[in-house]
Amino acid sequence: MVLDVAFAATAGSGVSFDLVTRPFLDGLGHRLAAWVDHHDHERHSDYEDDSRFSLASKAEHGACPEMVTPDLVRRTGPIDTIVAHLDLDGLYSAAKWILGGREPYRGADHDAHCIDTRTGQPSPVAVRIDQGLRARFRDNTLKRAVVLYLVEGMRRGTHRDLIDEAAGEFVERNRGTERLAARYEMRGCVAYVDARGPSEPFDKTDLLLRGQARAQVAAVHDSGMVTIAARYDSGWDFLRILGLEGGMPTRVTVPESRLQEALSAINAAVQPNERAGL
Repeated sequence: MVLDVAFAATAGSGVSFDLVTRPFLDGLGHRLAAWVDHHDHERHSDYEDDSRFSLASKAEHGACPEMVTPDLVRRTGPIDTIVAHLDLDGLYSAAKWILGGREPYRGADHDAHCIDTRTGQPSPVAVRIDQGLRARFRDNTLKRAVVLYLVEGMRRGTHRDLIDEAAGEFVERNRGTERLAARYEMRGCVAYVDARGPSEPFDKTDLLLRGQARAQVAAVHDSGMVTIAARYDSGWDFLRILGLEGGMPTRVTVPESRLQEALSAINAAVQPNERAGL
């Protein structure tokens, strides 16, 4: 069972569907029971006639858990392994599958949608889990704890304590995010910040959101790469503008060598609100 795992996109790094996703599919072979995902990709159409695949765009389903239904779990039948994206909506999807397609708590699907689209108001429990995951994004023990916490009824105990501890670290990290956010500068229609060099830890997603509060498009330059993002429903298509393949049209990462090219191309593009005549 594969949940919330996107087909590989090409962004100039030698990673592609044919190098990553196809070998993974070939390796799974007949063991693949189902693949449920909501990340845009032009190769989705290759699997329209394969009933194991439930594939959608971000515009159709803002988060993956809402695609996990009791009927889908029932039709898929018994499985022995779940492979899931280890962010909040991936882990919520895994917990929901284990629970037979039932939300681990009322409003969990809505929370996952809010967190994954960065829109709306998620509940305090989802905010705490999301903060913990973002503070310790390489901590597999924490990720298992999240799934168990949800599946076991969100009781007080070790799993919740671990989530709360990680969420506290996120609050500390937020100070670095705030300091970097103050350094945003406008490059045409793009809010750009250089986050390279010695600095406090920061959260890239939150930093991008701070930039999007100033402009439709935000760019964070860090560790030899530039991440460019706009709201998922903004209409921006950076894949087309920058000549990339696969992945989300509203969030891409390119090598820093393409920074000026990317900024020029984005500023030269007709903005979505102008296309809509707003």
